[in-house]
Amino acid sequence: MSARISKTTLAPGNPAAPAAPHVPGADPAGNPEAAETHNLSQSTILIVDDNAQNVELLQAYLEALPCRTITATDGIEAIKLIDAALAAPTPAGQAKPLPDLILLDVMMPRMSGFEVCKKLKDDPATRSVPIIMVTALNELGDIERGVESGTDDFISKPVDKLTLLTRVKSLLRVRHLKRELDRTMAYIEDIQTRPHIPHAGMTGGSPAITPADVPLDDEE
Repeated sequence: MSARISKTTLAPGNPAAPAAPHVPGADPAGNPEAAETHNLSQSTILIVDDNAQNVELLQAYLEALPCRTITATDGIEAIKLIDAALAAPTPAGQAKPLPDLILLDVMMPRMSGFEVCKKLKDDPATRSVPIIMVTALNELGDIERGVESGTDDFISKPVDKLTLLTRVKSLLRVRHLKRELDRTMAYIEDIQTRPHIPHAGMTGGSPAITPADVPLDDEE
């Protein structure tokens, strides 16, 4: 796929306007499918499960998407990975390298999926990261506990590939749209807060009219 490059010619003396952010859901070539594929290729999914076979199965299913996957063997390791991402130095205005989505097993040693989910959703820095709980628990009380902990969705074991891919794509789409919306709002706020300095003697591009320019009725 070839990239399209747009050139803008500026008139002499005209300062360059700040670059506008990418419009949410739009693609430079006008192809929404290409835009979604690009967003997916930029996505990272964290798989948290203490069972190696479950991790391998989820990774095999996710190979159908152009996403990057990372893994953690339990809740404690997952929290450490996320804390390291938050502590990583990033340029001003650039987002922390957090996972874009977490596939979280519920029944794990040391820290359960419920505890991991609640900890992440209680932290403003990680609250926006979508979480899908992958669980064999089907009791109403377990579902209520997952909802109370803040999970965004559930997938029951044994995992169905189509269900997994559909829900992952849906939540990643929302994640990227929200990120683009945040960038757009920040751009608008930046423009609105910049001081407006009009050209001397100019109002809306026309010469300013002064009282001396207005003829009086009794002048010859």
